[in-house]
Amino acid sequence: MTRNLTRLSLSVLALAASGAVAQQSDDSGAEIAAETREMLQGTAPDAGAETTPSIEAAPSAPSSAQGDTTAPAANGSAAQPETLRMLEQSGAQPVEAQQGAAQDGAPSTPSQSQSEPQATSGSDSTSAPIQASEGPPTAQQIEAASYTGGPLPDGQSAITVKTQILLDRAHVSPGIIDGWKGGMSESAIAAFETREGFEADGQLDSQVWDALTAQAPAPMMQSYTITEEDVSGLSDPLPDDYAKLAELDQLGFTSVAEKLAERFHMDQEFLETLNPNVGWRAGESITVVDPGPRLEIRVTRVEVRKGTSRLAGFDETGTMVLNYPVTIGSSQTPSPSGTVEVVAVAMDPTYTYNPDVNFQQGDNDEMLILPPGPNGPVGSVWIDLSKPTYGLHGTSDPDSLFNAASHGCVRMTNWDAEELAHLVSEGVTVEFVE
Repeated sequence: MTRNLTRLSLSVLALAASGAVAQQSDDSGAEIAAETREMLQGTAPDAGAETTPSIEAAPSAPSSAQGDTTAPAANGSAAQPETLRMLEQSGAQPVEAQQGAAQDGAPSTPSQSQSEPQATSGSDSTSAPIQASEGPPTAQQIEAASYTGGPLPDGQSAITVKTQILLDRAHVSPGIIDGWKGGMSESAIAAFETREGFEADGQLDSQVWDALTAQAPAPMMQSYTITEEDVSGLSDPLPDDYAKLAELDQLGFTSVAEKLAERFHMDQEFLETLNPNVGWRAGESITVVDPGPRLEIRVTRVEVRKGTSRLAGFDETGTMVLNYPVTIGSSQTPSPSGTVEVVAVAMDPTYTYNPDVNFQQGDNDEMLILPPGPNGPVGSVWIDLSKPTYGLHGTSDPDSLFNAASHGCVRMTNWDAEELAHLVSEGVTVEFVE
């Protein structure tokens, strides 16, 4: 597979002209599920993906992003026929988008506002609900966790950690692995159910569990020895002010724990809780989850779904092969609508801030070039789209996904963005659907 992973080393003028702002280095439940089904039916174009305030690829004025009428018109969803048949049989009804609160500028937490889900047709309604353990789960509890019926328990639990790991291995990302029941895990279950042809309600049941564990999965946890490379190349605590960030050489990880948490798709606090007596020095052994290997398949089409805040990738046969949680644009700074294409992929991109065409950050009123790094505004990857200033990219704050709106671009965890970057190439279509 050929990939357009080029180093976009452009001058400031060229950046502004081309829209490329990156530089690459070497290399709910029921509500969320209903929206997932509605998205797959492709009933409407997505007018609110996300438009990053600054230019992940050359900045564009928020006003023009909102009122741009040149975006290609949506030409409908190309959802798999078998998926559409399954959806028709399920009788799902559309509901108000979960992202509504985020569009008004306030964080939204779908999982906290949903009523207690009822047992699905695939679950044993006579089984006692799974009980959350007192305190954070241990590695031993996670390894031994098994499904006994009912939905995931409220709070943090070993069974939720295990479910998140299994979903991640199935390439249906739950976002960060932290063991907490929430909107991202529920939307991931709904996406997995849809892909498998099950009735999708976003709740764990015996049918979902059996499918996730059908391949006799390897141990959930693994031992990892911290290396010299892990403890090197760290950044000092990073300031918020863009002018100060622009003076630095890189926007790297600020601790070994943060660096390793991203490598293993984990919440940093959860990683530190699993390893309470570690000094985070080279040579020390720690316990981490095993999220499985990176997907290796060609993605020929991508769909960004505003209503479910998820991104789906399809192979050449039309089969959904990956699904990630994303943050999209708000009503004030919406994502583009219709269909665009991947133009280029930049790993480890720089970020161009231009207050004249982006947004106002602090007192900064001049153009700034922020250095590359996973803690930069666009994270570790920028996938440039044919609509100027818009792209798919990573984030420095993975636990903010599902709880905030972006400035128009599509934001995902760094590890999901990195995986996608190696699966797409120039010309791959990206469809924004409602």
